[in-house]
Amino acid sequence: MCDLIKYLEEKKVYVTLKELKLNKIHTSAVKKQLDNGMIEKIKHGLYRLSNITEPKNISLPFVDVSKAVPDSVICLLSALSHYDLTTFNNPEVNIAILRNCKVPKEINQPVKVYYFSEKTFNLGIASISTKYGKVRIYDREKTICDIFRYRDKIGEDIAYEALKNYANSKNTDYFKLMQYAKVCRIYPVINQSLKAITG
Repeated sequence: MCDLIKYLEEKKVYVTLKELKLNKIHTSAVKKQLDNGMIEKIKHGLYRLSNITEPKNISLPFVDVSKAVPDSVICLLSALSHYDLTTFNNPEVNIAILRNCKVPKEINQPVKVYYFSEKTFNLGIASISTKYGKVRIYDREKTICDIFRYRDKIGEDIAYEALKNYANSKNTDYFKLMQYAKVCRIYPVINQSLKAITG
């Protein structure tokens, strides 16, 4: 087993090319282990072991994308799936980033990027700890608000299904939901939809 694999196993699983060079691990070792499938390229200059196990509390693709775009937040359909608020099977990892920020062109997971204003971007960010590091994701209430903000693109049926599932779940915080809805300027539609769902 090469020094690169030992380093990844002992240290952190994910590693940058810059860090490897600082630890005197040559790029030829990276290429060799890429070719034989021992490591995977997450984006340019970022690698991880191929045979790692899925975290218990979040999807591995979410971890990969969070590592590739550290300033991003898992959002919309991906967050809905994480909270079991939708039956829609989304093949892409949805992430939010601040407007004018850049995203790497090549990431080893299919990614859909949404550009948020600072006001809506910083609202409702939660952090999930995994054995591979923290993943930022919007909380349930912010996710519902975002789905309604983007309902024309994502689908009104998905938005209403998500709100209905949220209303029928045990973990509801209607005060927080309506506060977020006001900030996101979708209070009337969420308020009206909630009344229709809850009677």
